[in-house]
Amino acid sequence: MEKLNTVRQDWLGNVRADVLAGFVVALALIPEAIAFSLIAGVDPMVGLYASFIIAMVISIAGGRPAMISAATGAMALVIVSLVADYGLQYLLAAGILAGIIQIALGYFGIARLMKFIPRAVMVGFVNALAILIFQAQLTNFEGESWIIWALVAGSLAIIFLFPRINKVIPAPLVAIVVMTILAVTLGLETKNISDMGTISATLPEFLFPNVPLTFETLMIILPYSISLAFVGLIESLLTAQIVDDMTGTDSNKNRESKGQGIANIIAGFFGGMPGCAMIGQSVINVSSGARGRLSTFVAGLALFIMIMTMSDILMLIPVGALVGVMFFVSYATFDWGSLKGLRTAQKSDTVVMLVTVLVTVITHDLSLGVFAGILTAAILFAAKISKVELDRNFKQDNVHYTVNGQLFFASTSEFVNRFDLEEDAEAGIKHVTIDFANTHLWDDSAIGAIDKVVFKYRALGIEPELLNLNKDSEKLLNTLALHLKQQDANAGH
Repeated sequence: MEKLNTVRQDWLGNVRADVLAGFVVALALIPEAIAFSLIAGVDPMVGLYASFIIAMVISIAGGRPAMISAATGAMALVIVSLVADYGLQYLLAAGILAGIIQIALGYFGIARLMKFIPRAVMVGFVNALAILIFQAQLTNFEGESWIIWALVAGSLAIIFLFPRINKVIPAPLVAIVVMTILAVTLGLETKNISDMGTISATLPEFLFPNVPLTFETLMIILPYSISLAFVGLIESLLTAQIVDDMTGTDSNKNRESKGQGIANIIAGFFGGMPGCAMIGQSVINVSSGARGRLSTFVAGLALFIMIMTMSDILMLIPVGALVGVMFFVSYATFDWGSLKGLRTAQKSDTVVMLVTVLVTVITHDLSLGVFAGILTAAILFAAKISKVELDRNFKQDNVHYTVNGQLFFASTSEFVNRFDLEEDAEAGIKHVTIDFANTHLWDDSAIGAIDKVVFKYRALGIEPELLNLNKDSEKLLNTLALHLKQQDANAGH
């Protein structure tokens, strides 16, 4: 009964606002779906098919109500070289495989792994995405006259100024309409969508990607599929968290992962490029009052209807207008607050963010940038907590060491070097105690370091006493410590 009430609430709990928000998002999806198709180097229909299919499927299969998923710039950037080198069919195959990987990750509990991605990496991911979207537009200016610059400037002016007049109608849509009318009525000689591909009022057909079913094909698409799977999930789960915060509700991140996978598989079999959640469109949807799954379904359905009824009009859209929209998407995606925070943020966070951005921009691989950011964060964190200090106190012929800090592979050398063995021997020390109340033993390297210290003292005729080990540390020590095994062996003799 509770599950039925949840389903009813998700679909019928906010009908009017969900339907209106869905239509607003559908209008805003058109220029972005086309523009992302051009970034990927595929026909506009590939992005449009993907957008309405993914939106409708994810509304049912996803784990975050009111979140919008469709063709995105993040996914388009991953597949550019695949399309250029091998063509559309390999892209479809890679998208299907990426979907399978995402479903598997959902079952394995990918949401638990997201907590290991630092916020600095997330910020770097978003900023790198914005930079790459901007860079991808620059090729559109090659061989073009001043007209495209005027169309871009006009589009940006409308996008930034129109919200002062009306905030209900999406400003990017107004920019597209106005620039298209100007280009047509004035007969401007500039590239439009018809020069990039055909938008036809035709239903997508079920197809199996026309690629050889060989190991060689798998090796070609697998790296792209892995990147697509992780880039898509990072952006989707990041967006889900943003929507969670905006609505004050929780979402099922593992279900979202499986839902994204299902949507990408279905999109691939119907000729659509892979997609994921859209941060900008999801924010627009929720800000317009959407709260349920119906809004996402309506967005996909409305987009489908517009494709079927307005294809001739869509073909007239000038590329300059789309470039203006994508420049705005780049601007809106970039986390400008991260630049303001460079002075106040911890240096380690700044380094992690910059590494993520630089690696991504240099390699054009968002997943590689995220991996580099996580690795950098891990190294810096290990370095930060690897500092170990020893307080040394004398009392007659006894010396007491208090260990402060975490003991693991990165701190063991410093731990060993902190002991003044020669000074202890010269001072005639008879008894040494090592207090571990303020530390924890994390790995076999820590045990190895303790063994080394104990054996050195034994060579001087001193048997050190280890004090105040916590339960887990003592268990690890008893399992691995060679000095204890040697002690037991000597006791046996």
